[in-house]
Amino acid sequence: METWPKIEIDRQDSYDMCFGCGKANPAGLKLKFAWDENTKTASAEFFAAEHLQGWPGYLHGGITSCVLDEAMGWAALLAGSHCVTAKMQIRFRRMVPIGQKYLLSCRVTKQNTRLIETEAVMADLSGNVFAEGTGTQFVVKPGGGQK
Repeated sequence: METWPKIEIDRQDSYDMCFGCGKANPAGLKLKFAWDENTKTASAEFFAAEHLQGWPGYLHGGITSCVLDEAMGWAALLAGSHCVTAKMQIRFRRMVPIGQKYLLSCRVTKQNTRLIETEAVMADLSGNVFAEGTGTQFVVKPGGGQK
């Protein structure tokens, strides 16, 4: 029998200090996701600024992973569930040049009462895919905790 961890977390509606989306986090990415009800897709634009580089001229892989994780979390949230990441897998298709704008898009692919699975893509504005991610997230129940 598989057991699920108990997740004690204060579910709040203010994410101001979140590194990915927080408006008040001075070091954060300040991503703003929109929900397309027709396609059931969350999307945001992301600018790969110079201070986020790893190898000279390219975005750090951890930041690429971070923005895809953020997209997967927002897809779940905008689809109606508060979640925390249980696992994710990132596929880097090519190095991400800094100084350019990218589109993040994500959708929920599977959902039950405990878990949500998502797929995310990071592409340039011409549609060239730079990275993809899949994730599984624990659904956090109202009142805190995973039951």
